[in-house]
Amino acid sequence: MERTQIYLTGKERKILKAMAARLGRSRSALIREAVDRYIERDQERSRLDFLRQARGIWATRDDLPDFEEVRRELDRIGSPSD
Repeated sequence: MERTQIYLTGKERKILKAMAARLGRSRSALIREAVDRYIERDQERSRLDFLRQARGIWATRDDLPDFEEVRRELDRIGSPSD
């Protein structure tokens, strides 16, 4: 872990101190948790953006099989364990 200094407003400091006391955790732990959540949310958003960009990229291809027909055939044949 690496030490980092941040600036908080008086209001932020006061609320964070009260939260830490109420939850029995350190202010540093609460800040790390908030940063982790922020990073996780950003990574999820980035993943969703990537998926949205990829949506429909095969829509104009005519060299792919008819996936509905493939699915019907697989349903007709059944699974190997049947």
